[in-house]
Amino acid sequence: MRLFTQTRGLPVITVEEAEPLGRVESLTIDPHTRSIACLRLSGAPRHATALAWSAVEAVGRDAVIVRSPAAGPGGKGFPAHQEALGRRVLTEDGTEHGTVKDIAYDSTTGRVLTLYTALGEISGDCLLGVGGYAVVVRTRTTGQ
Repeated sequence: MRLFTQTRGLPVITVEEAEPLGRVESLTIDPHTRSIACLRLSGAPRHATALAWSAVEAVGRDAVIVRSPAAGPGGKGFPAHQEALGRRVLTEDGTEHGTVKDIAYDSTTGRVLTLYTALGEISGDCLLGVGGYAVVVRTRTTGQ
């Protein structure tokens, strides 16, 4: 398990050539799969500014290791990026649930595990959408 805040700012390096590609600026979530779709890079003038999660070999404490940038779609076909950190959280019925403080994800699969909000934790399975105004989550029912 890794946190978005631990991943942001890490250098991204290719596994084959050990070539630095840039740094993780943000992670784009695909709400349909409830997983990370791509890494958005900063400081990557010669390379793609986005790499598919499928190109990620490993996420470590000090770097993200990826296959060659040619291995991924390079920024095409990804969902529109909406920053989730700091965004307000609304349930599908419009009830506020604080703001997103951090997001835990599986560093192998990219699956969103937990949203940490100002008012508590929300399972990643409850994620419905990430937009410019809010992160929308399923309303929990009794026994969930």
